Amino acid sequence: MHILLVDDEVELTQPLSQVLSKEGYTVDVANNGVRGMKLALQNAYDLLILDWMMPQQSGLEICQELRTQNNFTPVLFLTAKDTLDDRVMGLDAGADDYLMKPFELRELLARVRALLRRGSNVSESPQPASRLQVADLVYDRENQLAYRQNRLIELSEKEAQLLEYFMQNSGQLLTHDQIQQALWGEEEQPSSNVVAALVRLLRRKIETKSEQSLIHTVYGKGYRFGV
Repeated sequence: MHILLVDDEVELTQPLSQVLSKEGYTVDVANNGVRGMKLALQNAYDLLILDWMMPQQSGLEICQELRTQNNFTPVLFLTAKDTLDDRVMGLDAGADDYLMKPFELRELLARVRALLRRGSNVSESPQPASRLQVADLVYDRENQLAYRQNRLIELSEKEAQLLEYFMQNSGQLLTHDQIQQALWGEEEQPSSNVVAALVRLLRRKIETKSEQSLIHTVYGKGYRFGV
């Protein structure tokens, strides 16, 4: 597995790259965003670990640029930003997970394993149906695109996972814990705000003012998807 680590703190990247290498990963390191972006475009990585705030080019900008180029390599942000608005911004840019600085090394390794395992499962597992449909919303699983009333909806990796989970369980009450388990697994523990932020982003994309609501909030419990 090939990992790109981009952070301007050399005192962090040097020991962290050594630890990841000892775990059996091939690690490339960049200590500024411009170099990180160049490496991300030149090489095929299984995971990008990006610092959010860096001189020249931020991790957020790198993630946004890659997603506009249809590069959906999983992205793990290392960041001191912890507000709901920050998480919404990161998820909207296409991030797959967050880890707050300072962090425990054991937790970082668990999140790395989970992201790499999920990426491997997506590529290896057979998919029974290439398209899902609920009401007038169609989801193309292969291309991670949704369509509603002839409107093309582009989705980030996490938004696509959430939409697919909702559509596969249409009509059922899904709790925050169930959604978190489905999208992040047992080894990862995102903050309680992440699920709400991700639902907010997905709702904004698939429901315009003229369209019928599909994501229904069941207050104090979770969400129900469908008409």
